[in-house]
Amino acid sequence: MSPTLHGYWRSTTAYRVRIALAVKGVGYAQVTHDLRKGEQRDAEYGALNPQGLVPALATDDAVLTQSPAILEWIDETCPSPPLLPADANGRAIVRAMAATIACDIHPVNNLRILNALRTEFGADEAAVNRWIARWIGDGFAALETQIARYGNGFAFGATPTIADCHLVPQVYSAERFAVDLSPYPRLMAAADKARSLPAFAAAHPDRQPDADPA
Repeated sequence: MSPTLHGYWRSTTAYRVRIALAVKGVGYAQVTHDLRKGEQRDAEYGALNPQGLVPALATDDAVLTQSPAILEWIDETCPSPPLLPADANGRAIVRAMAATIACDIHPVNNLRILNALRTEFGADEAAVNRWIARWIGDGFAALETQIARYGNGFAFGATPTIADCHLVPQVYSAERFAVDLSPYPRLMAAADKARSLPAFAAAHPDRQPDADPA
């Protein structure tokens, strides 16, 4: 399997997928769609992903969208090392931790939402940053408790799971926007342990071929 990942270097959703592919040791090609220029709305990409969002993972026989579904597909088709626990309760807890980020934090802080706040609702950058910190804080407070309960080095247990695939990119985003992360020591310890691993480090935005810090 040699898929093609359609993404953008700074997209945290594409970052999640890069982590999972790297953990599994799966090689892949990358096609960038610059979100700052709206390239994800181009007709050619729309034929692949009608929602016009990144990421999309093109395989030999399908185009997969929505990063949580892509992560589950990667784990099912490349089962070693597993990114979900062996027991049903553990899998449900890990999925819930991931959903705290994928469903409750990220969507309201997505670039298109932030741009709407600026252009349609007149929010200045200070207000936008308060908005970002508000929703990250709510989600991270819940995750801090869950990681204290279920973590053993990583967000859940002693090995990386899809919870860590979601957590590390969201911490990257929080740090980018200078969110105060001091209230979440267990969360940060888990994120630091995960991003010290070579697979997580290789997926970092700054190490992508389309990285453009400017």
